Amino acid sequence: MSNEAIGMIETKGLLCAVQASDAMLKSANVTLVKQLNIGAAYVTTIIRGDVGSVRAAVDAGAAAASASGELVCAHLIPRPEQSLLEQFI
Repeated sequence: MSNEAIGMIETKGLLCAVQASDAMLKSANVTLVKQLNIGAAYVTTIIRGDVGSVRAAVDAGAAAASASGELVCAHLIPRPEQSLLEQFI
């Protein structure tokens, strides 16, 4: 699991989050972990996979979110601590 990564995209609006998730999952070999509805229409989408795939997926998702709505934040955590990784499983 040393090459595992977590990617997160936060958007404003569910439609934007769905389009970003679709782009992420189609662009690379990643797994959708969960979508968190934070409130006030903010949605965080979390994915995981190998570092290169997650980087490509986050870039694709950020581009799709920017084109279709409001991208708040996009972030990648390469090789996270095992205890952090277990929080998302």
